[in-house]
Amino acid sequence: MRIGLLTDGGYPYATGESGLWCDRLVRGLAQHEFDVHALSRSARQEDGGWLPLPPQVRRVRTAPLWAPGDEGRGGRAYGRRERRHFTTCFTELATALSGPRDTAADGFAAGLYGLAELSRAYGGLPTALRSETAVRALESARRTRGARRSVHGATLLDHLTFLDRLERALRPLSPDWYGEDGLGEVDVCHAASGGAAALPGLVAKRFFGVPLLVTEYGVPLRAHYLADTGARLSTPVRALLAAFHGCLAAEVYRQAAVVTPGNTHARRWQERCGADRAKLRTVYPGMEAERFAAVGESGDGGDPYTLLWVGRTDPAKDLVGLLHAFAEVHRQEPAARLRIVSAPVRETGSATYRAHCEALAAQLFPDEATGAHAVGDNPVSFEDLGGPYAPDLTEAYAAAGVVVLSSVVEGFPVGLVEAMLCGRATVSTDVGAVVEVIGGTGLVVPPRNPRALADACLALMRDPARRERLGAAARARALELFTVEQNLAAFHGIYLELISHAPVRRDADAIGADGEPRPFAHPAEAHLPGHWTGRRPAGATTPAWATAPQPWDAAPAGPAGGGPTAGVGVSGAAGVADAAGALGAGGVPGGTGGVGVGGVLGGGAAARVVVGLPAVGGAFGGRADGHV
Repeated sequence: MRIGLLTDGGYPYATGESGLWCDRLVRGLAQHEFDVHALSRSARQEDGGWLPLPPQVRRVRTAPLWAPGDEGRGGRAYGRRERRHFTTCFTELATALSGPRDTAADGFAAGLYGLAELSRAYGGLPTALRSETAVRALESARRTRGARRSVHGATLLDHLTFLDRLERALRPLSPDWYGEDGLGEVDVCHAASGGAAALPGLVAKRFFGVPLLVTEYGVPLRAHYLADTGARLSTPVRALLAAFHGCLAAEVYRQAAVVTPGNTHARRWQERCGADRAKLRTVYPGMEAERFAAVGESGDGGDPYTLLWVGRTDPAKDLVGLLHAFAEVHRQEPAARLRIVSAPVRETGSATYRAHCEALAAQLFPDEATGAHAVGDNPVSFEDLGGPYAPDLTEAYAAAGVVVLSSVVEGFPVGLVEAMLCGRATVSTDVGAVVEVIGGTGLVVPPRNPRALADACLALMRDPARRERLGAAARARALELFTVEQNLAAFHGIYLELISHAPVRRDADAIGADGEPRPFAHPAEAHLPGHWTGRRPAGATTPAWATAPQPWDAAPAGPAGGGPTAGVGVSGAAGVADAAGALGAGGVPGGTGGVGVGGVLGGGAAARVVVGLPAVGGAFGGRADGHV
């Protein structure tokens, strides 16, 4: 099948978010074709070039989100009829953003799709969104009865500031991607994030009925709340921007066929933003286990007195708290050392914070020398990844006995998963998805509590048996839940489910140039009965024996902490095989706690194998509830 991969500031560019994950996805699912539609975030990103593209990437289309809005498509002024259409649509959008939150969804959707239709038919939106018509619509909306109190005091400058940011947020509607030769010819749109990346998917679903899959390893609305805009915005502008991002997130979740959060923390945010729980499938990010295999299987636990921190230096990581915690560790264990390893700093804010932390470390730990003629040494070192002291990430993990995470804000802790794959015991703060990731394989302390962090580090530093036991358990958990293979299998199953539940029927594709029917105009999955791809209501013709309760229907689900909710048809993290040696259809082990992919491999919420039971229906003999 053909997948329309939608990215924002990432793949296929060599720098940016989600680039590595998308590259693994495209290369790992070589049986599909990919049309990449990418939004770039800066001129530097575009100058950095693309990653090498595999042959299954059929086409790449790009559009900048950073260029001036009047460049290229979108600079043409509208005529009278077009202005009237724009006024109607934008007034609906502005009224929805200024009005009560519980009544905004329908008006926002009507205005958004009206603007998308206008852009598709007459050209881009930048000029219109910066026009006097748009300002008048905002002014009228704030005076409407029932408008939010936070926008009552909006001034002309506030409206202009908001329109400038709104124009950039809606810029994905302006490229010429929305034709029969663009997103109209893909079978599934897969947005690598919400927000701007999902906007083309919404338009493709609206105009062509293409099913939309949205993957969010970070929630855009949460990122908007946490973002440092670099400028002090007035209350009306902040209120309008928050309303826009909230309404956009709700519309994306409402229109998406499936939403795949990267962890339970992101899933809770999505549910709060209006996502239907039935559409949510947790799919953990996949990590390359082979990269860390040498360290994880070596049996060398590293230096027990070396603590390692790996990440990006910014205030959310609370390196100040970590340094104060290490002061207590070093007081009790003078041989202890702390290595702070990070990527080279480029942002001004990160550089300032790192300089502050280095100054604090110099104050807390003056250079110590063993004698009058020895060179002083500081127990805390700040090292750049790729530099002479930390040339490779695996070497840094190999040299440490304990890996520390001290964040006060965190999403999915990639560094912890890397440490787990290396077989290292970890000490972490209870933020984001930390507890979900490590399970019971590491120590967790409250954030902003240096004393508790120090005590946990000392406990592992002084107990080699416990450190080794936790490290082995951490590696086993990471290999079961967070590998590339798990991630690819989950998305492959979701693609099959989407194309079978909501195939895009194009009559023009079914007839060849010679007027004869084309036998392979649609993917084979679109012609298969949908019984194996997910639970459907029993129809009037369904026999009673097929819907009657069965003894195995009462089988308990796997323990909490089992496989991911979008798992891959095998037993979950805490799953236990139902019968020793029993295999499901296609050689898939059955285990309680496993979660199948729409029944493709016979997995379900309580996947179970019954030896000798004939397979009924479905490509692999799996029922919708996962029984074989």
